[in-house]
Amino acid sequence: MPDTVLITGGAGFIGRHLAAALLRRGHEVRVLDSLIEQVHGGRNTPADLPADVEFLHGDIRDEAMLLRALKGADHVVHLAAEVGVGQSMYAVDRYVSVNDHGTAVLFQQLIRRPVRRVVTASSMSIYGEGLYRDADGALHEDVLRRPRGSADASWDPLDAQGRPLEPVPTPESKRPSLASVYAITKYVQERMTLTLAPAYGMEGVALRLWNVYGPGQALSNPYTGVLAIFASRLANDERPMIFEDGRQRRDFVHVEDVARAFLLALEHPAAPGEVFNVASGTDRSIRDVARDLAAAMGKPIAPEITGKARAGDIRHCIADTRRIQHRLGFASQRDFAADLAALASWVARQEARDRVQQARRELEQRGLVA
Repeated sequence: MPDTVLITGGAGFIGRHLAAALLRRGHEVRVLDSLIEQVHGGRNTPADLPADVEFLHGDIRDEAMLLRALKGADHVVHLAAEVGVGQSMYAVDRYVSVNDHGTAVLFQQLIRRPVRRVVTASSMSIYGEGLYRDADGALHEDVLRRPRGSADASWDPLDAQGRPLEPVPTPESKRPSLASVYAITKYVQERMTLTLAPAYGMEGVALRLWNVYGPGQALSNPYTGVLAIFASRLANDERPMIFEDGRQRRDFVHVEDVARAFLLALEHPAAPGEVFNVASGTDRSIRDVARDLAAAMGKPIAPEITGKARAGDIRHCIADTRRIQHRLGFASQRDFAADLAALASWVARQEARDRVQQARRELEQRGLVA
């Protein structure tokens, strides 16, 4: 008899791709999702969810709905969360309620109806600034950036002698440095999973996701992945907006790679009790990515470099992917240039409402951009 996997928040971008992958593996899939307007645009039914998925429309904080969703489930993939570093800095109660209280309600019901394995989506944001190396070769894992004192000051973190620090791949062993409310809530989700699952005879796994991209991401959500935000701007013939100087570096991982990582986390015997970085293993500057996407979309539009910082953002965080590669056999199988072309083709068939300026005004009105 096939296993049944419950995906909380499974009607979202990652959840839909994961549901399709699970079905191909022979699992039965149930999805619980509240279809929030910011992500789903006011739909009452999910878009592009595979037909064979059992869909339940409900909130992760609804105990009765959760018990219904857990009935007969063998595993849980916990994706339900509010997502957005900037927005979390002013919608504090909303983020904490959905992300942390929602996870608490989930585990309260799992105590009554346990499953074999719970895999929770965490985030690279919990690291804050990534790992750095100074000019003498020493590693620094507790880097904090101070506000720039002048317009010509460095955006990059400096050592005690005022020398620039070099970002290096960040392993799972780095101490967290929680620079936003979103990061705090994701760390709580992660620790609840790894603490409560084994306490009640279940297996727990947490995946720290880097910048996920691909077709199907919400183009009208100004707090979603940066590539989707850039694509929405370009589709409306507007300049992609980049904070700071655009040289901050990130790792972009395709959603199909992410779905494959979740499959391994669900099925591999070496996964329980562990935290894994999920990334491509290649870092790129935000400015270069904006220009590459514009070229792929046939939009000769240069990005707007604001020269301003946003509260909660970090400068560099690039991924060390050796743990997931060695223990679970995961490595990215995607070609970034080809995937950008595929993303551009998909965006051309969509309608994207550009809400970036609205989001920027909300941040500026609260003093969160400087």
